[in-house]
Order: sequence, then structure tokens, then C-alpha cells
Amino acid sequence: MLTEEEEAFVEYWKQNRDRQKKNIRQFLLGIPVALLFVIPIAVNFFSGWYKRAAMMVNTSNFNPGVLLLALLLITVFIAIFSRRFRWDQNEQRYIELLAKKERASSAEKK
Repeated sequence: MLTEEEEAFVEYWKQNRDRQKKNIRQFLLGIPVALLFVIPIAVNFFSGWYKRAAMMVNTSNFNPGVLLLALLLITVFIAIFSRRFRWDQNEQRYIELLAKKERASSAEKK
């Protein structure tokens, strides 16, 4: 038998699982998590406390486009990966709860 919380999750996930699997939605919902990684990197790089990074910024070999591209790629990867991982966890929980519900119903029939 499922608890109320488990029943609520099964109903919620049954209605929303396809909507949350879309890549655009995963990206948009994952941006805050990704920014938790990217903002400290940018602050660390431009704050000037690390002298070697400050020296690299001032050389002619430094291309800010490469840094921005790297930060953008990190953001996209972490945003999609974190939400897809959460979707997989919810899907696994949903499948396990359905199996538990099926076992309980088949045990009651016996």
C-alpha cells in the first residue's frame, strides 16, 4: 500500500513526466544550478586576487571570447545534465512505486 505522499507523487508524475522531459524546459529550469558553478568561476577570474590569472588577462594572447564560450558551455551542460538527472530519479521512483502498488494489489487479490 502506498502512502499519501507516494500516491500524490504518482499522480503528479503521471501528468507531468512528458512535459518535464523536454530539453528546453530542462535547460530553463537548470540555469540557476548552472549559474552556481559559473558565477564563482567568473568572479574568481576577474577579481584579481589570483595574480597569475590577472597576468593572463593582460597579455595579448588572452581571448575573452574563449572564456565566455567556456562559461556558456559549462552553463548549458550543467543546466541540462542536472535536470535530466533529476528527471531520471523521478522516473525511477515512479516506476518503483507503480511496481509496489501492483504487488500490493496482487497480494490483496490472493
